Amino acid sequence: MSYKTYIFNLFFRILLIVGLILTFIYFIYNDKTAYSTIIGIATLYVLINTYTFVKRRFVAMDDFFEAVKYRDFSRWFPEDRGPKDIRFLYTGFNEINRTIKEINSQNQAQYVYLQKILEMVDIGIIAYNLDSGDVLWSNDSFGEILDVPSFKNIRFVENRKPELFNTIFETYHREPDSISIALQNESIKILISDTVFQVEEDAFKLIVIQNIDDTLNKNESESWKKLLSVMTHEIMNSITPISSLADTLQKNLQLAIEKPNETQLELEDLNAGVKTIKNRSEGLLKFAKTYRSLSKVTHLNLQRVKIVDLFNNIQRLMEPSIKAKNIDIEFNITSPKLELDIDAHLIEQVLINLILNAVDACKTKDNAVIKVLATQNPNRDIVIKVFDNGSGIPKDILENIFVPFFTSKTTGSGIGLSLCKQIMLLHKGRIIVKSVEEEGSVFSLVF
Repeated sequence: MSYKTYIFNLFFRILLIVGLILTFIYFIYNDKTAYSTIIGIATLYVLINTYTFVKRRFVAMDDFFEAVKYRDFSRWFPEDRGPKDIRFLYTGFNEINRTIKEINSQNQAQYVYLQKILEMVDIGIIAYNLDSGDVLWSNDSFGEILDVPSFKNIRFVENRKPELFNTIFETYHREPDSISIALQNESIKILISDTVFQVEEDAFKLIVIQNIDDTLNKNESESWKKLLSVMTHEIMNSITPISSLADTLQKNLQLAIEKPNETQLELEDLNAGVKTIKNRSEGLLKFAKTYRSLSKVTHLNLQRVKIVDLFNNIQRLMEPSIKAKNIDIEFNITSPKLELDIDAHLIEQVLINLILNAVDACKTKDNAVIKVLATQNPNRDIVIKVFDNGSGIPKDILENIFVPFFTSKTTGSGIGLSLCKQIMLLHKGRIIVKSVEEEGSVFSLVF
């Protein structure tokens, strides 16, 4: 029965009562006692019926609100018996109960899910009442980190470890703070933070702690391993072409010594080769020192350098070893007057890394070629580009190639490109890469 039907029935009863009262008055006025008695009884019956009709709805609603007051949503109201208007009302009550039970069930599942997650993490978490000290919630990791058994009130810790209690519970750490705490047999370093929140009239404090000793030790060990690997990799990148150039010069000298009449020694070439080895050795030494404290470098040894001189040094250094692998390398400059204010040794290291990466990408290609081009954009930016027609970089790793220690090579360190980017940032420049698989790559140094 709908709400409109209930209103109609109630309105009909009111009209009937009014009509019966008027008829009752009419018969009394005309002194018709028999009729007035019958109408009076009928009026009394309709009044009682109307009262019952209205009251049973309020009784049903009182029962429902009483159940809500005591959170008794398990109560089921009969929908198959009683007056139609009450059955309709009971159907609505049962629907509300079902909805609330579903919501409670979902909230309970979420609470259990959250509780299991917090129990599994190795971060200690505790929430307690600021006034009474009663623990609202705590996970096992909290007790394991502080080496205390499970407790229901923080006074337990105060009685047994007052210094620890003062550090953890009494001191406020609004921002994450690294502190050392003394346990039974050792001192550990923890990261701690806390916050205060209000639930109705009660104030609670939430404390989060994490043992960072193990993490620091592990990270330190891994950093040393990676540092040794990286330094070895970067040093080998520079030593290999130096060794190749030195080998070429040694062979020329040997031929000149053994067959002085047949072999003419070009002193100018010899001087240029030795000078290149000297410059690259100095650059390698500076690179090692710079890498050691790269994050702290605030000053570069900037000099006005002609790009043609920069390219000539790299060409003399790299060309012999690259051509020995049947790979062509070309150096081109749109204008011989192009100059840069750079730290030449560091930019040489960047170009060497990019060229060696290009060599690696071209090792399985026929007619492989590497091009190094310097040009100036209309906006006055000077750009040095390193092209290759090698295997290219897969799309799924392209965005990660500048991430430190990320590498797709089994023998790579994952630091070369990230170091190139860092050196470019120190020069207030940027490095850009475009690559297509099986077609090649181009790295652009924008100054």
